[in-house]
Amino acid sequence: MNDFLPISKEDMTARGWYYCDFLLVTGDAYIDHPSFGTAIISRVLEAEGYKVAILSQPDFRSEKDFLAIGRPRYAVLVNGGNIDSMVAHYTAAKKRRSDDAYTPGGKAGARPDRAATVYAMLARRAFPETPVYLGGIEASLRRFAHYDYWADRVMPSVLVSSGADGLMYGMSERSVRELANNLKHGKKGAEALFGVRGTAYLTHTAENLPFPAVQCPSLEDVCESKADYARSVKMQYDEQDFVTGKALLQRHGKHLLVQNPPAKPLTTAEMDEVYALPYQRAYHPSYDAAGGVPAIQEVQFSIIHNRGCFGACNFCALAFHQGRFISARSHESVIAEAEQIAASPGFKGYIHDVGGPTANFRFPACHKQQAHGLCKDKRCLFPSACKSLQADHSDYLNLLRELRQVEGVKKVFVRSGLRYDYMMADHNDAFFRELVEHHISGQLKVAPEHMSDNVLYYMGKPSFSVYESFRERYARINQKLGRKQYLVPYLMSSHPGATLRDAVELACYLNRVGYMPEQVQDFYPTPGTLSTAMYYAELDPRTMKPVYVAKTAEEKAMQRALLQWRKPEKRPIVLAALKKAGREDLIGFGKECLIRPAPGTRPPAPKKTATPAYAGKKPAPARRKGWAKSKGKK
Repeated sequence: MNDFLPISKEDMTARGWYYCDFLLVTGDAYIDHPSFGTAIISRVLEAEGYKVAILSQPDFRSEKDFLAIGRPRYAVLVNGGNIDSMVAHYTAAKKRRSDDAYTPGGKAGARPDRAATVYAMLARRAFPETPVYLGGIEASLRRFAHYDYWADRVMPSVLVSSGADGLMYGMSERSVRELANNLKHGKKGAEALFGVRGTAYLTHTAENLPFPAVQCPSLEDVCESKADYARSVKMQYDEQDFVTGKALLQRHGKHLLVQNPPAKPLTTAEMDEVYALPYQRAYHPSYDAAGGVPAIQEVQFSIIHNRGCFGACNFCALAFHQGRFISARSHESVIAEAEQIAASPGFKGYIHDVGGPTANFRFPACHKQQAHGLCKDKRCLFPSACKSLQADHSDYLNLLRELRQVEGVKKVFVRSGLRYDYMMADHNDAFFRELVEHHISGQLKVAPEHMSDNVLYYMGKPSFSVYESFRERYARINQKLGRKQYLVPYLMSSHPGATLRDAVELACYLNRVGYMPEQVQDFYPTPGTLSTAMYYAELDPRTMKPVYVAKTAEEKAMQRALLQWRKPEKRPIVLAALKKAGREDLIGFGKECLIRPAPGTRPPAPKKTATPAYAGKKPAPARRKGWAKSKGKK
């Protein structure tokens, strides 16, 4: 097992270690694959010469598992897992999930709620003199005072609740190297993060900060005023730029939260180095007895080729975590990984995905972003494609062509996050055609999310007409290629701005095109998104104007049920929704109707029409124009 990093004192002893430099604690099972932050950070530190041990899903009722593995030399690094622990545990309806894909055997309950906070507190109890730093998505999105959907209130920064010395947000390879170097040279606690980009810490004064800074409303302000909360979130987004971003300060009582500007994205060469580290691309063998870890199945034979997303949908946390600037790996790096996959046991010839946050982004949206940063008050694709946008799929297409030629590869699929609006901005059909011909299997999944332009505005998505044009283009290309492949739209109900009437109109559209989704995502207010700020404050942080929000369980259930109106179990709530929306005209027998009336109701009899005068007789032939005139001349 020496190819994996040690997960116990026994593993460390087998390597001849008497201590580790860093103890990395995670809420997930240990999967040594570059789709998991734990694997990347641990391998990056290992490459720098540090001894790293992994403590995966420790007992959260006591510090015994921490003590068993021993005190690290420099620090304990904590993450809650690959997704926020509350999202891992609860549905959008706040119901407890019965499974957990990131746990051996898929069993729920192996990690606590708010795992990053609980693990940090246990680490502090186990090793009082050792610095504790947070990382991963849970800490990243909770670094400021934030609305917590599950508690239904504004909570302080995770640094306050956990007692950790600091945190790293976003993609943290640069930050963790610099932190490790500072600790090695004797710095401790928050001091080790002073001047380190992509980090945050608590202090008492704003004096002598290494970066220009702006102050956003305090914890006390955002708890008291929803308008201040909305303004605070907008400021945080505005400074989320590695070129122009300033340090952000937020007062938490006697403490001052300092967020340093974002870390600079990795260059292509640096990304190549990270993805060339000796990952085992598998879960730890100790999980075999439990049946393995389900989360590996989607990524084991997949490749990540990029980072960042300039699509920046309001309900997505990517812009606040990875940022909007695109970084990409070289073709050589991706091909090398494909060759490694092709030679691995269990590979059957199919690369499941070549993607990332958005699959078809290979370079920044425009030339100026590298030197001048991203526009604060403009989006690259919203409300329409920016005139400066470089919509070009040629590099991604060439990459896919090269992957198709790798020995042992039968098929290369693209499944994650294709931006159809970006595809429509590219007027060259080459990528679209080859995508349909070679890289999908029977269906293509895209995310229009809704058909109401009102709702799409609040989502930060383009007009529905763009999706309609895409749908038509997709159909034409399939027809030319002689293929019968389907388009599967992802849809969302109850997003801020969505009314019951919007949901009815979406249902009518789906009825017209003959499609009913098997699954619908109800809007989930997760920390760190603009949409969550809209949900809580009922204000749009971009304009500070009021936003309608469906908050009652009844209305949210109605909006969701309307999108699955044909399901018999949805009938009572769809009926109630149509009556509430004043759309009883959609209850009937016409093809435009969504549901039938109550059982036993008969369709109305067809209207009788007057009997024509020539009934039973052969009608006279219609006369051509000018017929009488021409006949008279004869």
